[in-house]
Amino acid sequence: MATPMTMHALDGCDSVMFTEVMGEVFEHAPWVAQAVVAQRPFQKAQALHEAMLAQVKALPEHDLVRLLAGHPELGGADARLGKMTADSVSEQGALALNTLASDAAQRWDALNAAYRAKFGFPFILCVSRHTRTSVLRVFEKRLLNDRATELTHALAEIGLITRLRLAARISDHGLTRLTGALSTHVLDTSRGCAAAGVRLTLHELGGEPTQDRLLVEAVTDNRGRTVKPLLSGAPLRIGAYQLRFHVGDYFRATGVALGEWPFLEVVPVSFNVADPEGDYHVPLTVTPWSYSTYRGQ
Repeated sequence: MATPMTMHALDGCDSVMFTEVMGEVFEHAPWVAQAVVAQRPFQKAQALHEAMLAQVKALPEHDLVRLLAGHPELGGADARLGKMTADSVSEQGALALNTLASDAAQRWDALNAAYRAKFGFPFILCVSRHTRTSVLRVFEKRLLNDRATELTHALAEIGLITRLRLAARISDHGLTRLTGALSTHVLDTSRGCAAAGVRLTLHELGGEPTQDRLLVEAVTDNRGRTVKPLLSGAPLRIGAYQLRFHVGDYFRATGVALGEWPFLEVVPVSFNVADPEGDYHVPLTVTPWSYSTYRGQ
């Protein structure tokens, strides 16, 4: 992707440059950018996005379906062969939908075929806001809807997809609620202080232990926190997670006599993320014999 432009530069460039930068915000539909170029100046990215989305929402149904058909199937053959726009490659690649094992690929192919047969266009979802498990859950749920409902869902998801794509192309976009954050801290309540030096890992849970994915490894600092949030700068993905705090090693390092078989070795905290643009703080208060957690600020 080219270097992001400022809104001032985007408002002032020629129509060819504008279409080059904005042409793939809507998948395989550069005409959307071309249709709004004469409406400049927008001054704000939100106004630009609303103008582009209005062009799509105004389409008659048969033209809307044709636009939807330009989107690749999730985990489909195009994903596995790399026949997608750079944005789609990045979005699906983040969930490894381009490298599905054969049994998983068969499941996705069956879902895609059932959806297209029922509705006449591919299943569309802003996968940047979902784990693979969440995508499959939404996929199966939406297969039960009627066509009008799915057209509405598809438009809403295109709005989310294109908002993220547009923000990536504009350096001063000013758009809000694009990203979420996940953080933690650890308090040693047996000593009444922040717990420094606690090793922790963050895992995305996939339904089966073999599908769990390590996302982050970190060590708490002298404030009992990690140097930076565990996740930030992008939407959090809807799904199940687990933080694993290696408190046995921490208490041994502080000189606490735990014996050969300490009561707490690794504390697992399992939780769900439902709001991709939310702030999640998952702290741990711990002693050698007990612990608690909550959703903090």
